[in-house]
Amino acid sequence: MNIYFSKVVKAGERQREFNFRKLSGADDASYYVDVNDDKGNRIIFSMYRDAEGKWKTSAQKLPIWIHNAELVLGEVIETHLKEEKAIK
Repeated sequence: MNIYFSKVVKAGERQREFNFRKLSGADDASYYVDVNDDKGNRIIFSMYRDAEGKWKTSAQKLPIWIHNAELVLGEVIETHLKEEKAIK
């Protein structure tokens, strides 16, 4: 089963809706994320949990506001994982 969820996060001086997707069979260490930029273009990237347990973006050429929001996006994923486990 694919798992999808969205969260509005302040990034780049404005509120943006980030959409998170975990593919079926994937572990909890990677998610696909998409968000619109200021011109309405969709930006798609993935986030992964590094060896220290911190969430990182996988793409190098992302807007700086995504890199600056990396910590908050990681917290959003962790919160979702906790909620998901509480439901099970």
